[in-house]
Amino acid sequence: MDKRQFLKTLGKGALASMALPALSSCGAGRPAVYPLVDGLPTNWIWLRPQLGLSDDEWKQIFGKIRAAGIEAVLPQIFNSREALFEIGVPGVPVREPLLERLIPLAHEAGLQAHAWMWSMPCNIPEIIEKHPDWFAVNGKGEPAHEKPAYVDYYKFLCPCHPEVQDFVQARVEALGRIEGLDGIHLDYIRVPDVILAEGLQPKYGIVQDREYPEYDYSYSTYCREQFKAQTGIDPLTDLEDPSGNEAWRQFRYDAVSKLVNDRLAPTAHRYGKKITAAVFPNWESVRQQWHKWDLDAFLPMLYQGFYNEDIDWIGEQVKAGLERLNNDKPIYSGLFIPQLSPDELPRAIDVSLQAGASGVCLFDYSALTEEHWAVVRKTLAG
Repeated sequence: MDKRQFLKTLGKGALASMALPALSSCGAGRPAVYPLVDGLPTNWIWLRPQLGLSDDEWKQIFGKIRAAGIEAVLPQIFNSREALFEIGVPGVPVREPLLERLIPLAHEAGLQAHAWMWSMPCNIPEIIEKHPDWFAVNGKGEPAHEKPAYVDYYKFLCPCHPEVQDFVQARVEALGRIEGLDGIHLDYIRVPDVILAEGLQPKYGIVQDREYPEYDYSYSTYCREQFKAQTGIDPLTDLEDPSGNEAWRQFRYDAVSKLVNDRLAPTAHRYGKKITAAVFPNWESVRQQWHKWDLDAFLPMLYQGFYNEDIDWIGEQVKAGLERLNNDKPIYSGLFIPQLSPDELPRAIDVSLQAGASGVCLFDYSALTEEHWAVVRKTLAG
């Protein structure tokens, strides 16, 4: 799947204490101790809800998921355009309050419900019209709502803008107030990819042998002024090669990290919700220094085909992520079903667990064939 199709696929919808849990049959030989957080499940699945289904139809879906050994469902309830819950945030339209209906149905099936929320992209016309200054700006001075990178919906907000921070936090706050919700799952909690995964560049028709300004973000007035206040340097006008300046690079890592650590994680925890994120293995390329985030767990998207890698690479990335986390936060391997045949999926799961993953998360429900479901049941439910 090429970058354009991958982005379109995601755009339709598109994320601790040490313990010794019981090992599943597929986890033989895995580390004796690996990070767990009390109350979190072992295996998860991302799900882009189909609208118009009855409660009985949802019960069938959730029953199928639970019977396969999956313990948590992540329904996408904000897709950068509209919400599927009563959000109560000015400017955010509500399609229908589906999440409130799904939570008890998921619980009845024995599943946890973690709300999957796009964080930084915003494709709401009212927000674009009223708040053009909210949007991220690239190294050529082009705001993301006017000239988004790669695809049209890549209209990312600026993490340095205080009103953007309020806007993102308000969505987490609204989810926190929902009774029975088990957790909040952050997606797109980053800036646009300054360098795409290696396997996607030729398929997408671009060559990125370095960081080019049209893909390099966080040059809004807000980011530049804050960095200049710290260093005396305007990164846009004073640096010949901004991408080579370590202080400027770290500032942009910190801009996203502070949003997570100072705003989003404390808000979720204040309401007693777990908070997780879908994160990138090539974290530098999206300014996503997630190993410094105060989240309960991480679901890295270990989509090996995008990096021209094989299944063993998944385990390598699990180990690398745990090392960056000092082995004190759990990782659940995000597995991309369209690139894993039913014969390959058990190995991807086993490689993940042997490398120290606390479980796996499958992307996504709609991608699983009946052959996939059969091997998931055998591998996870055993």
